Amino acid sequence: MANTVLMMSAEQLKALKSYYASDEVKRNAPGVVFAAKTAKASITAYRSGKVLFQGGSAEEEASKWGSAEVSSAAGKKPTVKSTPLPERLETLSVIGSDETGTGDFFGPVTVCACFVRADQIPLLAELGVKDSKLLTDPYMRTIAPDLKSVLTYSVLTLENEKYNRVQAKGWSQGKIKALLHNQAIRHVLRKMDDERPDYILIDQFAERGVYYNHLKNEPEIVRENVLFATKAEGLHVAVAAASIIARVAFLDEMDRLSGLAGRTLPKGASKKVDETAASILLAKGEPFLRSMTKWHFANAKKAAALAAKKRG
Repeated sequence: MANTVLMMSAEQLKALKSYYASDEVKRNAPGVVFAAKTAKASITAYRSGKVLFQGGSAEEEASKWGSAEVSSAAGKKPTVKSTPLPERLETLSVIGSDETGTGDFFGPVTVCACFVRADQIPLLAELGVKDSKLLTDPYMRTIAPDLKSVLTYSVLTLENEKYNRVQAKGWSQGKIKALLHNQAIRHVLRKMDDERPDYILIDQFAERGVYYNHLKNEPEIVRENVLFATKAEGLHVAVAAASIIARVAFLDEMDRLSGLAGRTLPKGASKKVDETAASILLAKGEPFLRSMTKWHFANAKKAAALAAKKRG
């Protein structure tokens, strides 16, 4: 039986749990935080961030999430390949790239790449730049304008209607993110003219080969000095800054969508999200709700079921 494993961020795990919510099964093994069984594969998510896909279609099912390593022999521990990192990476001039919004039913996917020169690192420390998971949304909104004023950056917002169109064509979140990261990095490199970073560091959501496979039909692919690492926000301040700018772009779009909906849209993919979506569905209809959500999430079906109960 083939085994496929991938590493996922907290946001990706939320998206996975939502996607497979209707297929969830109880599994009490140590370290397991979520498990599901579909007609094609068994999925087991661990506290470490690893997600194991098992079954005849394990690789196919895992490819929906963009990152896969296969181990064909039973008993072998699947591993995720990571890029060897240079010494003292945190002191070098780096383009960092990160994304947010992938685990939220409401709102877009946003990706940011930004260049931090070595001599700017102390300034960013003074501004309080660090892993965005350790910062509040209001604080990130406070420092984002300063980051934008001193850094060369590109932020891309993939709105929900376009997200739903490409997802319906069979694009995984991994493919969507790879295309956005590559585009944002290209934009930054162009803005830098002849200057070049020591390295480009992408917060890893896919193994290198999978990432570049997603880009195989792109006319311009950034390959030189590209590093991939999980938890990259803690490895270089450029990724932390990119994460903050991407998060604020996500929050801005959520504010816009909340204005259209006439209510504050909750983040994530929780029961509160289902209830809010059901209320919007009843008030404004399915096309409106679809226009501000990631429609393939299980939340769409849950909202429809709640709305049907309220109508009944």
